[in-house]
Amino acid sequence: MNLKVLAINPGSTSTKIAVFDGEKEVFMQTVVHDSEKLDTFLTVSDQLPYRIETILEVCKEQGVDISDCAAFVGRGGGLNSCESGIYAVNAKILEHARRGGGNHPATLGSQIADSFAAEHGAKAFIFNPPDVDEFIDKARITGFSDIFRTVSIHALNQKETARRVAIDLGRTYEDSNFIVCHIGGGVSITAHRKGKMIDSNGIINGEGPMAPTRSGSLPAVDLVDMCFSGKYTRDELYKRITKTGGFVDHAGTSDSRELGKMIADGDKYAELVFDAFQYQIAKEVGSMAVALEGKVDAIILTGGIANNKKVCANLTRMCGFIAPVEVRAGEFEMQALAASAVRALTGAEEARVYTGEPLFKGFEHLKKKN
Repeated sequence: MNLKVLAINPGSTSTKIAVFDGEKEVFMQTVVHDSEKLDTFLTVSDQLPYRIETILEVCKEQGVDISDCAAFVGRGGGLNSCESGIYAVNAKILEHARRGGGNHPATLGSQIADSFAAEHGAKAFIFNPPDVDEFIDKARITGFSDIFRTVSIHALNQKETARRVAIDLGRTYEDSNFIVCHIGGGVSITAHRKGKMIDSNGIINGEGPMAPTRSGSLPAVDLVDMCFSGKYTRDELYKRITKTGGFVDHAGTSDSRELGKMIADGDKYAELVFDAFQYQIAKEVGSMAVALEGKVDAIILTGGIANNKKVCANLTRMCGFIAPVEVRAGEFEMQALAASAVRALTGAEEARVYTGEPLFKGFEHLKKKN
């Protein structure tokens, strides 16, 4: 049976590409894009031809023909809240991906997979997009009756890493309580209870710790004052919160390694910012421990910045009293994408149908009627 799969994971400044033949990795490569080139595109969807061309160039350089792939699978995004699992790309997924989804590059995953699948007569899938919603209801409530906390999590890497740690610990994911910290270009700290992500900071809506390019939580009144100061347009502030906040706003770089060099050169403010970044992550871990009522089997550190041993040591020092800390640096997203497509091809897992109907529709049904 043909189980050749091309996996695509578009990021803010990179595209990760991998070809698998069943469980065997043929190649895996990350292309870092020129930020000035990406800035020439008005919307993320406008990047589609450029990203496709990039993927084809890499495959050519690797000497890999993708015309005989049985499936193309991408990280999804821009969807309404949905269940976890693998989805066959359909018209509704493409419609929602193209409408913007916060203008996040993950929305390109389904579009690229669909384009290749249509050309080569193959199947197109997405798997565990950031829109996977397993929140408990009380995690959704805010102090405004018309604003609810919504889901935006690194679900793909979070769930895959949690499953791997569970196996290493002789457990099952569905019988474990974990706090998973994805620490990379974005930061999501999530409470996993018995196989469900019941609470997390929202990586797109400006919650939780700062990240290399994101502001994280801000004092609400100060932000309101900034909005009405006349100094910024709505788009300018949105960009500052989601693309030029965090390390970029404080230190002019989104690269934690570059920040480390600044610290090594004696930059005390850079050191303070990096310390605050870790402190904010630790505080969020504490809040997720509360979400799990203190029953935590392990705290898992994953993502690119988890390669920094000093960061992991600091977080272990601050959070180790809650539960043992397991470090799984980097990401397992490409392996997870490919494996999901193989399961769908072999019938081991049935691909879901995305209807566009959101899982969460508010709490009007609970409110008393006068």
